[in-house]
Amino acid sequence: MQKKDGRAVVLVRFIDFQKPINRILVQGVLLLTGLWLFTYYFGNIASYLVISLILSAMLGPIVNALHEFQFFGIRMPRVLAVILSFLIFFGFLITFLVLFAPLIYDQVQLIQSIQFDELLKRGKAPLHRIESFLNKSFDMHIAEGQLLQEIQQAVLRLFESVRIGDLFNTLLSFAGQFFIGTLAVFFITFFFLYEKNFIHNLLTSMIPNRYFEVGISTVYKIERLLSNYLLGILLQMVAIFTIVATGLSLLNIPYAITIAVFAAIANLIPYLGPVLGGSFGLIVGISSIALHSELSTQAASFLALKILIVFAITQLIDNLLLQPLIFSRSVKAHPLAIFIAIFFGANLAGGLGMIFAIPVYTIFKVIISELQGSIREYQVFKKERSVMLKDGRNLSSN
Repeated sequence: MQKKDGRAVVLVRFIDFQKPINRILVQGVLLLTGLWLFTYYFGNIASYLVISLILSAMLGPIVNALHEFQFFGIRMPRVLAVILSFLIFFGFLITFLVLFAPLIYDQVQLIQSIQFDELLKRGKAPLHRIESFLNKSFDMHIAEGQLLQEIQQAVLRLFESVRIGDLFNTLLSFAGQFFIGTLAVFFITFFFLYEKNFIHNLLTSMIPNRYFEVGISTVYKIERLLSNYLLGILLQMVAIFTIVATGLSLLNIPYAITIAVFAAIANLIPYLGPVLGGSFGLIVGISSIALHSELSTQAASFLALKILIVFAITQLIDNLLLQPLIFSRSVKAHPLAIFIAIFFGANLAGGLGMIFAIPVYTIFKVIISELQGSIREYQVFKKERSVMLKDGRNLSSN
């Protein structure tokens, strides 16, 4: 009877927690819970780490290339290579500001030059037609000029709700947080870059010896897939910028470069990004022409159609050519799985969650596939199981 009880105890232990795969799953759940709690309570620090990881992934190849460069047989010190990579990064930022600051300034001047009284006068006729349509079709009994009056009151309420003092305090607080965050990001990124393969070494040092083969294979595949994904995203942004800028420039749409830059950056947000980019293009394109010349409803509709055609062609190229190359070859994921991952990311963290959904999905996909493959390919789990069964027999015999 004691033998049966001993066997039963060993069997329960083996099924519950002594089985290696169960132990790994429990550890994974605990790790994910800890990461979620850390992100929830220390969101700023988590965002700094994520941004630093992205920057280190971008600047890492530059640092390694500079470090391997030899001048008169002397290799460049790694700390100097890191500093030069930061200078190159800041050089790109300054070039970006120098190139696009005049365009941004023109947009601000354009907004400041808007004459709301003139816009309201131009909107009287279309609003009157809308009122007539609603009265005839739905018997709503809207008085003439009521829609225009409602719009005027809504605009006044909007400006009254904006308090200059609160706005100044908000901007001041944002500037302070942005300055501190920038210093923290570059401080963390510096140490990530200074020690070669810092993240790789940190992850591999946390792997137990018994799971070393599985862990090394997992880390290698994650690094390879994420690097391919980041490179694909960069190529996608360059392609979208080129297509939109070329198409709008050929159609003589003002501020084509500004629209193209916004569209390329907004496209980082899956599904929602193209809508934001197209809407921005319509607003900037139509408003910039309408404020400098008379633009009839028919001409505005034709202009909007031309802008939409450019964005439609861009999305066709993106969906049929760029995304299959990026997601199918780099991430190696099914479109339905990508959609579900993006949906979960949107519910958890909004726009940022949608941006990071695919990389996070890639990491979990690699980990799960490696765990499944390790059971078949590696002998670690089989050895542990045989040892546990042997210990169980010894316990039952006692």
